[in-house]
Amino acid sequence: MGTWTNRMILGLRIVAALVIFFTVTIGILLGISISEMRNLGSIESINQTQAALPTRLLDRNGRLITQFFSDEKRELISIEELPKALIYAILSREDKEFFSHNGFSITGIGRAAIGILTNNYQGGGSTITQQLAGLIFADRSDFSLRRKLIELWYAFQLERKWTKNEILQEYLNYSYFGHGTYGVEAASKLYFGHSARDLTLAESAILVIQLASPGGRYSPILNPNTAQGLQRTVLNEMVTNGFATQEEVDQSFEEYWANYDYSRSNRPSAYLQRDDQAPYFSDYVFQTLQNEILLGSYDIYRDGFTVYTTLDLDFQREAESRLYSGLSSANAIYENNVAQRSSYAAEIFAPTVDALSLAFNIPQLRVAGQKQLQLAKQYFLQMLNPGLNALLYQFQPTAQDPLRRSSLTALLDSQGKSDTTTVEGALITLQNDTGHIVAMVGGSPFDPETNSFNRATRARKQPGSSFKPLYYAAAIETEAITPATMIYDSPVVFWNDDGTPYRPENYRGEWVGPVLARTALARSMNVPSIRILSRLGFDAAIDYSSRMLGIPERELIQRNFARSYPLGLGIISTSPIEMAKAFAVFPNQGREVVPIAIQYVEDRFGRVIAEPEKEIRLAQSRKGQAAQIISPQTAYIMTDILQDTVEYGTLRYPRTLVGDFDLPTAGKTGTTQNWTNAWTLGFTPYYTTAIWIGFDSGNQSLGVNQTGAITSGPIWARYMKAIHEGLPWRDFVKPGSGITEMEVTSANGLIPPAGYTGSTYTEVFRTGTQPTAFDFSQEYQAEQQEAVVTQLQSKLIGGSAGTSPLVTYTSTSGSTLIGTVDVSLTLDPELDRLLDDITTGTVTSGDDSAGNTESSQSTPGSSDDPTMFDGNPLLNDDTSGSILGNPYLD
Repeated sequence: MGTWTNRMILGLRIVAALVIFFTVTIGILLGISISEMRNLGSIESINQTQAALPTRLLDRNGRLITQFFSDEKRELISIEELPKALIYAILSREDKEFFSHNGFSITGIGRAAIGILTNNYQGGGSTITQQLAGLIFADRSDFSLRRKLIELWYAFQLERKWTKNEILQEYLNYSYFGHGTYGVEAASKLYFGHSARDLTLAESAILVIQLASPGGRYSPILNPNTAQGLQRTVLNEMVTNGFATQEEVDQSFEEYWANYDYSRSNRPSAYLQRDDQAPYFSDYVFQTLQNEILLGSYDIYRDGFTVYTTLDLDFQREAESRLYSGLSSANAIYENNVAQRSSYAAEIFAPTVDALSLAFNIPQLRVAGQKQLQLAKQYFLQMLNPGLNALLYQFQPTAQDPLRRSSLTALLDSQGKSDTTTVEGALITLQNDTGHIVAMVGGSPFDPETNSFNRATRARKQPGSSFKPLYYAAAIETEAITPATMIYDSPVVFWNDDGTPYRPENYRGEWVGPVLARTALARSMNVPSIRILSRLGFDAAIDYSSRMLGIPERELIQRNFARSYPLGLGIISTSPIEMAKAFAVFPNQGREVVPIAIQYVEDRFGRVIAEPEKEIRLAQSRKGQAAQIISPQTAYIMTDILQDTVEYGTLRYPRTLVGDFDLPTAGKTGTTQNWTNAWTLGFTPYYTTAIWIGFDSGNQSLGVNQTGAITSGPIWARYMKAIHEGLPWRDFVKPGSGITEMEVTSANGLIPPAGYTGSTYTEVFRTGTQPTAFDFSQEYQAEQQEAVVTQLQSKLIGGSAGTSPLVTYTSTSGSTLIGTVDVSLTLDPELDRLLDDITTGTVTSGDDSAGNTESSQSTPGSSDDPTMFDGNPLLNDDTSGSILGNPYLD
C-alpha cells in the first residue's frame, strides 16, 4: 500500500511539474514570438550564419604557434540518396518520434524530467528539429532556459516552412561529426573511406554517436573501445525499435571491427594542412581542449577561440634542434653497432661455430665460404644460440670471454633483424614553480600520417636508475637514511616476498665496499640503492614515488609498481612528462607540480570562457598540506645530492662537454637493462627537463655505447645551457629552518674527533638526523697497523712451518707475502714499504740482524690467530651481506 501511495505521489508531482512547465513555456513563447518575429527573416536563408573563424594558439609571449581551422567544404547529399540504415540509426538515437511530432516532443521532455527527478537520466528532450534550430539560430554554449525557448520557437518555424525530409536532410548535412568534418558525406569519407550512400548498419551507428561528442570521446579513431560500446547500444536500440534484426546488426558489428585499422592516423584533413611551429604540443593542446575544456557544444574549428598557452617558442626551437641532432647521432651510432656486429661475426663467429662443429660433430656448422657461413650462422642463431646463451648465463663468464661475446652478439643481431627499428626520443621542459610546459618535442620530426605519436606524454617506458632519487627522497623523508649513511656495496642476495632470489649487480660488475648514500646515488650504484629500498620498505617507496609522478593508485599494478626488489632499478612504466613532474618537485620545495599547457581561453569577442590554470591552482589550494609530497628540507637535501651527480657523477661528462653551467644544476641519468632506454632528468632553479631516447616498441638494444650519460646527457646539457643564457643568477631555495649543516668525515660520514687528519666535507641533514658519534676509525687503523707490524715480524719472519695465514698480500714491488692481514685497512706508505722489505728479505725479525729471508710456511685458508682482528667495525659483516652493529656501515 505504501509503495503504491509513494508512486502516486511521485506521479502527481511529475504531472504538476509538467503543467507548470508548459504554462510558463507558453507564456514565455508568446513574449519571444512578439520580439523575434521582426528578426525572423527568411528560413530559406538558413546558411547565412556567423562566419567561421579558426582557433588560434599563442605562446606565452603572444606569438602564433598554429591555427585550428576547417574550410567547411561540405559535400551535400540528398535524403533520398542516404541508406535507410543511417535514417533508422539517427531516429533510434536522437528522436524516435521525429515523423509524428511538430518540432516539440512532450514524451521527450517528460522522459528528461522524470530522469532528472528520479536520478535515472536517459537522454535529453530536444527533438532533431530543435537541435537544428539550435545549431543555426542559437548559441549552443549557452545552457540557459532562454536559449532552449529560442530553439523551441525556431523549431516551430522550421516545422511550418519545411517538410520532415527537408529538416532531416539539413540536419545531416549541417551537423559537425568531428575531426573537421561537417555533414554525413564528408564524415563518412573520413571515417570509412567511402560515400555515405554505402553506409552499413555498424557504420551508421558510429556516425550517429559522433553527434554526442564530435571527434572526441566516441571517436573510433581516438577511442575505438569507447566508441564500440555505444555503437553496440545504438544497434540494440535499432533492433528494439524494429529497424533491423539481431542477426543483421551482429553480422555488421563483427565485420566492422574485424576489418578495423587500429594503426590509422588520428588527424583530420584540415588539421594536416596547417602551419605549426610546435606540432606535438599543438596536438596535446587540441586533445585537452576537446576532451576536457571545450566540451560538446563548442566547435574548435569555427568558433574563433584564442588559446593562451604556456609554450615558449624560443625554447621550443632550441629543444627541437638539440633533440633532432641527438637522434641523428644516436641512429648513426646504432647503425654502426649493427654493422660492427656483422663484422665481428666474421672474426669471432666463424671460429666459434667451427670449434663447436668439430667438438660436437655438427656438420651443419662447418664454415667454408661466404654462402656456407650464412647457412651456418642461420643454424647457429635459430637452433643452438638460445640454449648456448642460457648455458653461459649459468656459468656467468666475463663480458670479455670470446664465447660469451659471440653468443651475445648473435643474440643482439637476431633481435635487431626481427624488427626494423629507428631510435626515437622525447623532450619536455617544465617551469618548476608553475608547472608550465615551456617546450615539448614528442619524437623525430612530426608527420601527421606516419609519426604523430607524442612520446613526451603517451610513451610508457622504464626509467631505470633515474627512478632512484624518488625513493631516496622517501628514505630521507622517513629518516630511514641520511646523505651520510654508510651503505655496503658488495655482492648480496635479496629475497622477494614470493621466495624468489634477487641478485643485483653494479654497472661494471665492480664492488667498492663501504660507501656513503650521497656517493651511491651520484654514481648510480645499484646494490647500495637496493639496500636503501630494503631499509625503507616497498609501501613507502611506492607511495612517495607514485605521488611525485602523479600516477593514481588504480594504475599502480598496470604500471608495474610491484613489491619486489627490481622496483629499485626502475622497472616501472612511466612517461617523460611524468618523470619531469616528479623531478620538478625537488626545486619546487617538495610541493607537487601539475604540468599545464593552457593558461586561459577567450572567445571571438575577447571574453574569457575557460581558465584551466586558475582551476588547477584552486584545486591545489584545496589540497592544502596534501600537495606537500615531501618536506622542503628533504627536497633541499635531494637537490644538494643530485648536484653531485652533475659535479662528479654520471652527468659530469655532459657538464664538461658544455664548459660547465652558469647556474646551479642537478640531475640524474638512467639506462635500463640491455641498454633499451637512455634517460636524463635535470633541473636548475628555473626549469626541469626530461629527455628519453630509445625505441617505440620491443626490447631492442641501443648498444653498450649508448647510455643516459653518453646519449641523452649531452642533448640535455646543450639544451639547458642554451635556454638559461641571460637569466639572472639564482640559487635553489634553502628552507629557513629544519636544516643542519655540519662537518663529517669523508670516510664514514661521522663527526671528526680532535686530531683527525683525514678528509672531511660539509654535509646537510634534516635537523635531528645529524650524526652524534665520532669517527675513531683513524685511531683504530693506526692500532691495527701497529699490530700488523708486530704480527709480521713475529710470525711471518720468525714463525714455524705449518702456520696457516689468512690472506695473500702483494707489495708495491710485486713480491707476494702470505700472512694474517686485515684487508679492509688502507696501509700507510711506511707500512707498505715495510711489507715490501719483508717480502724481498731485507728486514729483520725483532732484534735479529738482517739477512733472514725465510718466508712463512703457513697454509692458505687458515689462521694462526683467528681472533687477532676481533672487534674491527669495518669487518663486522654477517653472512647475508647486511652489516649489523657497525657504526661505520649503518
